[in-house]
Amino acid sequence: MKLDKTLEFLAALEANNSLDWMKEHRDEYQEAKNEFLRFLQDLIAQIAEFDPSVANLDPKRLIYRLNRDTRFSHDKSPYNPAFRAHISIGERKPVPAGYYICIRPGKSFLGGGIFASQFPEATTLVRDRLLTHGKEFQKIITDKSFTDNFEVTGQKLKNVPRGYDKDHPLGEYLKHKAWAIEYAISDTDLLTKDLTFAAEKFRLMQPLNSFLNDALLGFKMPER
Repeated sequence: MKLDKTLEFLAALEANNSLDWMKEHRDEYQEAKNEFLRFLQDLIAQIAEFDPSVANLDPKRLIYRLNRDTRFSHDKSPYNPAFRAHISIGERKPVPAGYYICIRPGKSFLGGGIFASQFPEATTLVRDRLLTHGKEFQKIITDKSFTDNFEVTGQKLKNVPRGYDKDHPLGEYLKHKAWAIEYAISDTDLLTKDLTFAAEKFRLMQPLNSFLNDALLGFKMPER
């Protein structure tokens, strides 16, 4: 997937995670970042073939900063040694659902679904959609192409929340506060497989994304 400079830089950053090191290696950082942006541009073009909503997105508006907020963390290392992006019309916002990619040596993955457990209104909208469109959801998550690649994960409650039938057939999914899927990709995959490998995994995520986005049509992200 032509991410050799990206992986090389991130491995070095993880081993030398400091402001001084980054200052001395700004050129390598920029080279790796540009490689990742080119990768995203090509990936967006392939995703647009099955999800036209992403066709005109600017990769620069989709990527997250490497800088970490260390104010409330025991880990004071200043950088997250990963290039990450959310390919969605909401750009970096968690809603609507899009196609998330994290490139980190030994820990890279592709993601889809909704990670927005901090927004109770969004959670309620998805739960209510499960009640009214349960068969559609079941069909998506039991399709062989889905079960061969993904499992619905995400933060969840111990019990079905109040106001919902605790014996509902989708009770386990009603417990969720986030409905996320991930596909781990190895460094070897990133260095040897064609870009269509990632695009194909995202294509298989699209039905769940679409289901969740239909549920969230009336949701607006809170103003900062």
